[in-house]
Amino acid sequence: MAEARQKPLKQARLWEIDAARGVAVLMMIAFHVLFDLSYFRGVSVILDSGFWLVFARVTLAMFLLLVGISLSLSYARNRRTTAHYLKRGMKIFCYGLAITAITLAAFPQSAIWFGVLHCIGVSIILAIPLLQYRRLNLLLGLAFIIAGSCLAAFTFGFPWLLWLGFQPAAFYTFDYVPLLPWFGVVLVGLFLGKVLYANRKQRKQLPYTGQLCWLGRHSLLIYLIHQPILVGLLLFAFGGM
Repeated sequence: MAEARQKPLKQARLWEIDAARGVAVLMMIAFHVLFDLSYFRGVSVILDSGFWLVFARVTLAMFLLLVGISLSLSYARNRRTTAHYLKRGMKIFCYGLAITAITLAAFPQSAIWFGVLHCIGVSIILAIPLLQYRRLNLLLGLAFIIAGSCLAAFTFGFPWLLWLGFQPAAFYTFDYVPLLPWFGVVLVGLFLGKVLYANRKQRKQLPYTGQLCWLGRHSLLIYLIHQPILVGLLLFAFGGM
């Protein structure tokens, strides 16, 4: 029997990208377990400063870097149309709107108005005219990150630009991922994708990465369902909130 040929790279998923996204999924779940224990059960853990704040931001940065790298790979392999990326971005943004509606109904004082899915959806759309560039994405990405870091030091008396990074005073939400600085991280990911995969060679797969790759391939679904599952487990374990 002839040896099976390796799937062409333009059709094959890169295991290292899926595995890295799988690691980010595990980090996200670990943080949300602690958050749920703190929010619903009053477990004493400091999540808004120190190690766990850095942990959360590193997790978010990993997801957004991988969004940029994946966009770069998709564009380099298939030269997909603008309509494809518009559809993808709008789909993810609509998932974000669904989360806004759910959290507004269940937790109106902490509703998610512009979280990670909103940011990813809009970032995909905004990145469309930049998919062909390399160094420009690095420069713009760093500029957006610096601008967002400066904005984070201030609060404002209006809510209309919170999606951009103008955080209102006394604003609290479960998840806040404004375009400044986080769209900048996506653009840095676009740059890295073009640098790391300039010759589009697939890395040799390491052992014991299958489970991580599975998590990475289903990261959106896991994101959408993991919190209801975690809260349900808490209800089961503790007999109510």
